[in-house]
Order: sequence, then structure tokens, then C-alpha cells
Amino acid sequence: MAFPLVTATYAAILGLILAALSVWVVATRLRTGVLHGDGRQDTLGRRMRAHANFTEYVPMILILIALLEMMRSNLYLITTLLVILVIARLMHPFGMLAPVNSMQQYIFRGLPAVATLGVLIVAAVTLLMRCLSVPYGLHG
Repeated sequence: MAFPLVTATYAAILGLILAALSVWVVATRLRTGVLHGDGRQDTLGRRMRAHANFTEYVPMILILIALLEMMRSNLYLITTLLVILVIARLMHPFGMLAPVNSMQQYIFRGLPAVATLGVLIVAAVTLLMRCLSVPYGLHG
């Protein structure tokens, strides 16, 4: 199995996005004086959910894609999935702050949510198919 260099590169980019989301939440906490929970502050709650949503999906997706890369799966597929994930995760926070039922919400929250779920499903199904195609007991 090879080191997943492509996935590692995108993991670093996604790590920076997570850091930015963290700073975004902390800055809002400092501005509002809310140290725990959301203090019933709508903007803080939305920013916290954008951060939480990122941490709910991105780690598992990175694991799945790294395993695919380690199994020498198609690098075009791997790169495409990772590019889609990065774009979706950059768009999503803007959708979280959008007015309810606005075009901004549909474009920047709905599309990234569907894209993220799509990447998760494609990565999981592809990995499962790869694993099931390897003869039992064969390592390496």
C-alpha cells in the first residue's frame, strides 16, 4: 500500500478550512460574550453548526478516500472527489448564514450538502467494491 499523498495534501487544505471555521466561531464568541453554548445568538448558532457539520463529515470522507488511494484506486476519481469536497466545504458556511428559503441558502447550503453526501457515498461504495474484489486472505 502506498502513502496517500494526494489525500494528505487535500487533508492539509481542509485542515486550514477547519482552522478558519474555528476562528470564525471564536471571534463570534468574543464579540457576543457567549463562552458556552450559543447563548440564543442565531449567528453564533449557525456558525457553530457550520463548524460541527464540517467535523461530522470531513474526517470519515478523508479516511475513505485515503484508503482508496492506498489501494491504488484511480487518482482521477480520488482527486475529483477531493476537489468537490473542498469546494463544497468552502461554500457551506455562506449558506449557513443565508436567509431561510433564499437562493443563497439553496446554492451555498443545499448544493454543498448534496455534494458532500455524494462524495461520502461514492467513496464508501467504491471502497466497499474494491474490498470485496480482493480475494480473502490476500494482503499487499
